[in-house]
Amino acid sequence: MKTIVSAAALVAASLFAIPASAANLVLYTSQPNEDAQATVDGFMAANPDIKVDWVRDGTPKIMAKLQAEIQAGNPVADILLIADVVTLERLKEDGKLLAYKSPEAAQYDAALYDADGYYYSTKLITTGMVYNTAAAMKPASWKDLTKPEAKGLVTMPSPLASGAALIHAQTLAAVPGLGWDFYKSLAENGAIAAGGNGAVLKSVASGEKAYGVVVDYLPIREKAKGAPVEFVFPSEGVSAVTEPVGILASTRNADAAKKFVDYVLSEKGQEGFLKLGYIPARNGMKVPEGFPARDTIKVLPIKAAEALKNTDQDLKTFSGIYGSN
Repeated sequence: MKTIVSAAALVAASLFAIPASAANLVLYTSQPNEDAQATVDGFMAANPDIKVDWVRDGTPKIMAKLQAEIQAGNPVADILLIADVVTLERLKEDGKLLAYKSPEAAQYDAALYDADGYYYSTKLITTGMVYNTAAAMKPASWKDLTKPEAKGLVTMPSPLASGAALIHAQTLAAVPGLGWDFYKSLAENGAIAAGGNGAVLKSVASGEKAYGVVVDYLPIREKAKGAPVEFVFPSEGVSAVTEPVGILASTRNADAAKKFVDYVLSEKGQEGFLKLGYIPARNGMKVPEGFPARDTIKVLPIKAAEALKNTDQDLKTFSGIYGSN
């Protein structure tokens, strides 16, 4: 995946170069660089009077940056578009988000946005299984990864490095018949947990590992490019992060920020995510090529407030099984 060099440095420079204005926004996002640029370009094309600068990193690092700025009394971001609702639920409970009732919410299932208007899901990014097409076993169930055929051949991202991986662990931990015992069985079978989703895909595509736990769009995109990988939606279901958008309560550009929220939730904004290869969160939209019909994908539930309350303990439990990678 192409990397835009020092996006944060470019943003910092641009913030000094551009006069402060109600028509300037700063977006903090965990989207891949090219996706973040495409999202911003689409918004600015629809709103040519508003300029958006963006900073991209993994959700844990973005949040660490934001929290440091908040503690210093100078939060830079106006808008967040990051991995999961649990992270934004924490900000909501801390009073750091601005409530906004977007008219576009009428086209979304109520479970996909905060009832008070503090954040809205923009897409469905599920976590399932990937395998190398040369692998002996074609897994269909999460439990297949604990079979002898998969011993020492499974890799997955660490919840310490990936917001999606944390949501995934918390989701499966609540599933009867899986739970933390499933993660212990994986570890006993030689599975490793380290880094993020990109490293998992690279390991499986190269044949270093035969099986992986990964977000859907990475292997589906790479398969279309010829990589020897297949993505599986396991029979028990998949976890999902929904890359919610929210406005910081500290924004000085609330009107422009509300326009950004409306845009990413609008049909046009959702079409942009569809073109990038994601399942749109908005009802009535198509799914990307290579994905099964949306109504055939079983998304396992997660309660944001409960997951938030359990986060520290869940991270300790995971680290106790796999170490602090």
